[in-house]
Amino acid sequence: MEARHYSRDDAGIMHCNLCNHHCKISDTKTGICGVRRSIRGELIAETYGRVTAEAVDPIEKKPLFHFLPGTTSYSLGSAGCNFSCSHCQNWHISHASFDSMMMKTISPEEGVKRAISKGCSSISWTYNEPTIWFEYTQDMARLAHQQGLKTVYVTNGYMTEDALTDLAPDLDAWRVDIKAFTEEFYHKVCRAKLQPVLDTTIRAKELGLHIEIVNLIIPGLNDSPEETTKLVSWVIDNLGPDIPVHFTRFHPDFQMQEINATPIRTLEKAFHIAKEKGIRYPYLGNVPGHEFEQTWCPHCSNLLIGRTGYTVNPIHIKDGRCTHCGKQTGIITRL
Repeated sequence: MEARHYSRDDAGIMHCNLCNHHCKISDTKTGICGVRRSIRGELIAETYGRVTAEAVDPIEKKPLFHFLPGTTSYSLGSAGCNFSCSHCQNWHISHASFDSMMMKTISPEEGVKRAISKGCSSISWTYNEPTIWFEYTQDMARLAHQQGLKTVYVTNGYMTEDALTDLAPDLDAWRVDIKAFTEEFYHKVCRAKLQPVLDTTIRAKELGLHIEIVNLIIPGLNDSPEETTKLVSWVIDNLGPDIPVHFTRFHPDFQMQEINATPIRTLEKAFHIAKEKGIRYPYLGNVPGHEFEQTWCPHCSNLLIGRTGYTVNPIHIKDGRCTHCGKQTGIITRL
């Protein structure tokens, strides 16, 4: 499949404009993602329709807590990534070469059929970075909307603003990782930059997408109260206080085996900072059964959504409003 969002210069070099690396790709080579290759004067999306992971997941696993709670999402992943995170928990597909992976082919049409047959309310592109799968996800998203399904990106947020603007009419939810709030972390740990992630997430808000943020807290790297305060302040100033922010627990993986799991008290500190600064819906993640998984009405303090891990019960919301006080919650409960 010919790629979208690229140009060709007079020397025959491909300029990929899909993500903020803006790779310049010579013939037979790929960009940083490893899956967009220059072949005889065209940029080719090599993983179009090629799937490494397929599952029916609770939407809470993404995690999305304010988008169709209690429903399932047909979830697909492929190979490659435009980041090189040292702590990647899906490194076996995101860091693998395209040629080394066992893949099956699922067309956009077939993917939508499978989602419907499995009783899902949405399709999520996840497990590896969906931005580099752009053409496939866009084609499937258009078909999904025609069939009444919602669509979700679980993303590192490095897509260009132009590409997101192109995709947005067919996308409903932007579940974005803000991995830290320093350029130093992004440079050393992810081989990327923070500012483009922030800029594109602001653009997602302007385009009307549902946004939820995940901040994986890693001991000694991005866990200071000062950094959490800066992140929370940015969210409030640029996205608003109703954006859910998930502070999630790190577990040793890939090239970060030497760092211990995040202490629960560190996560709880981040939660309280967020609440004190004005975030109405902070959460803790990767801590099943913790009280800070629940959703409470910011107006009357009654329980809106009870959670234990991925199990959701009860839901005290009707047409987006708290059934106790009748105030709007901003939580999307219906297709």
